[in-house]
Amino acid sequence: MREHAVVPSPVGPLTVVADDGVLVRLYLDPPGPDADLGLRDEGALTGVAGQLGEYFRGEREAFDVPLRPVGSGFELAVWEQLTRIPYGETRSYGQVARAVGEPGGAQAVGLACGRNPLAVVVPCHRVVGADGALVGFGGGLPRKRFLLDLEQRDTRLF
Repeated sequence: MREHAVVPSPVGPLTVVADDGVLVRLYLDPPGPDADLGLRDEGALTGVAGQLGEYFRGEREAFDVPLRPVGSGFELAVWEQLTRIPYGETRSYGQVARAVGEPGGAQAVGLACGRNPLAVVVPCHRVVGADGALVGFGGGLPRKRFLLDLEQRDTRLF
């Protein structure tokens, strides 16, 4: 059964979508009218909502909710690698490409990051340009900067 909830956050309301209790999508922006959200049930997704709240308060560095992203084999490998980037650290697109066995695949990693259906939980915001520049984030560069800054601060906001 597909269901969704809207979770408040300092980067705007997040829409989380689950199939049978397994997180399949997290929207940073309001989903379009054709999005398959299922029923709205704020109480059904309290686990992920609670972990997001802990993350934004600085009480959680990694998520442990069940995930089921849908993508190609390469995308799934990239997204898995993103979950291995430690909280508060960054990696370049090239470093991620090498880690998934595609040393020349930095651009493909960028595309996979752009298709990440579980932003924040699968931390694509931790991937930066080779020179450390903030580039490419589906939620916009101000949100990417906010998330990176959040992970660097001792005092959290939310």
